[in-house]
Amino acid sequence: MTHGAWAGAPPAAEARWTLWRLATVGAAALVFLIYSQFWVFPILGEDGDPAASGLVRNLYLPAYAAALFLFALSPWEVVRATLRQPFLILLLLICAASITWSIAPDQSFRRVIALGFTCLGAIVLAVRYSWAELAELLAGCFAALAVIAILAALLVPSLGVMPDLFPGAWRGVWPEKNALGGNMAIGFVVLAAAAALNPKRALLWGGFAVLALFLVLMSTSKTSLVSLLLGFGGLVFVALVRRNAALGVGMVWLAVFGAALLGGFMLVAADVFFELLGKDATLTGRTEIWEAAMRQIEKRPWTGYGYGVVWEVKGAWTPLAWIVKDANFTPIHAHSAWVEQWIGMGLPGLAAFALMYAQALILAAVAIFRDRGAFLAVPFLIVYSLMSFTESIAVTYHDFRWALFVMIAVKLAYPISATVRR
Repeated sequence: MTHGAWAGAPPAAEARWTLWRLATVGAAALVFLIYSQFWVFPILGEDGDPAASGLVRNLYLPAYAAALFLFALSPWEVVRATLRQPFLILLLLICAASITWSIAPDQSFRRVIALGFTCLGAIVLAVRYSWAELAELLAGCFAALAVIAILAALLVPSLGVMPDLFPGAWRGVWPEKNALGGNMAIGFVVLAAAAALNPKRALLWGGFAVLALFLVLMSTSKTSLVSLLLGFGGLVFVALVRRNAALGVGMVWLAVFGAALLGGFMLVAADVFFELLGKDATLTGRTEIWEAAMRQIEKRPWTGYGYGVVWEVKGAWTPLAWIVKDANFTPIHAHSAWVEQWIGMGLPGLAAFALMYAQALILAAVAIFRDRGAFLAVPFLIVYSLMSFTESIAVTYHDFRWALFVMIAVKLAYPISATVRR
């Protein structure tokens, strides 16, 4: 049922429609905002452990309920959209199968359920909204998060500003500055895409995009700033390609050449590249984590150790114990989406994620020439891809970055004409 179906309807019917629309949009926003986890750090503080907090786990339940509510409104459309993502289905099945060989089956079971609800919420949003509507829904959420982060830094500096490790760097309502920087880098490209897809409100969303840029700068995260600039470059690239088809072909070849040039530069002059980012060649200890994790992967390359448990199960002979011994500190995740899949679900899980990722990239490349959704999909995938090399942001439960990836991957594969609007 579309809004147009209510044209000329009695005022009472119009009022009921408005309330219903607000209820569905509110449920959609609730899913995204809860998975943004902006509320976790203020509740737990510096020393809290989200994985061990029963309160935090229970506070995700409203997102589950909202996803089920939206699913109930269009179940068959959600099923059809999901079937267009066979690699996502395969990935979820491998996660579920890993319970049988997990080093902590009960924890893997709970986290597979959480992952399923996270993906369900993302798929429902992809199905229900057009690209322009989806961009504005997400933009509204990021605008709220940006305002909350600024208020936290200005009004409660003990919460919003890092006191010790990076004194003066803003972290907003997340545990550390890189989380704020990374989240607002994504927020910037989403807000810029909302401005491009909804010209009547371009000034509004453009203003909030500037706010997101300000927060990235205040976080002092150079990696996030580079991601933001490249993501914005992707949006400009889409605009130029769609303006002129002949120019578009040239721009595509220029982008391929630029990516190859950047890759070659990183191979032959990695130290210079990392210095520009303000990092050492070990990526602040990440390479030590990767090397230690790879030693554990060599012991179980085909199965891994089970979904979502490697960094939580402690003991003298656990994979984490050996990683800590080799890396000389205790990491909280693999700091790589790719290493994370391998150590958790083995080569099949890694392959399933890689295939889903490749499908999303191919569909996004096609969308540049055929679909206005490229204004949102392309810049987001650029930022997400860069972050995936150094952060574990793939196949993660209760994480809005993975939810955004699933949402965009499903939306790219789902026909615009099939979008549900009711």
